[in-house]
Amino acid sequence: MPSVSTDVFVPRRPAEVFDFLADARNLALWSSGVSSVDSDPVPPGADAEYRYRYPGRRRPHRLVCASFEPCRRIAFRGQRMWCPLGTQVPLYGFDLLPHKDGTLVRLSVNSSLSAGLLALAPVVAMAWRRDLPNDAKKFCDLLGPAAAPATPPLRTPATPHGFDYAH
Repeated sequence: MPSVSTDVFVPRRPAEVFDFLADARNLALWSSGVSSVDSDPVPPGADAEYRYRYPGRRRPHRLVCASFEPCRRIAFRGQRMWCPLGTQVPLYGFDLLPHKDGTLVRLSVNSSLSAGLLALAPVVAMAWRRDLPNDAKKFCDLLGPAAAPATPPLRTPATPHGFDYAH
């Protein structure tokens, strides 16, 4: 099972970062493992279910909140995807650590592989090692400084602290 992670610092409070991550619709804004998420609002929480598209796939798959610990950890598990070589189940995890000036975030991707894809585990891990740092930079650039005047307007009450860039 390939597992890759990277740590980034975000100059925002853990509650703001968590609220942004808790709305899986925001993943499509910065994660290379998510090409789109249906725009229907879903109340954040354990077992919250979204419909998303994995890059290169036409039909939507389920994305379920597998771990929900406010201001500490959130993870989303993708639906098992089949290809002629086997199956893959991605798990996108985010661990938050409060810091004096913001939040340290560990972004991680774990891919459960089966059949012939097991032989390609080093290639899958190599791809994530290449992409995850770029995703982390996009994530940091998107959140930017906490008091930036160019912050997009907040519209959705579905996030407890009103932090919703996706919609």
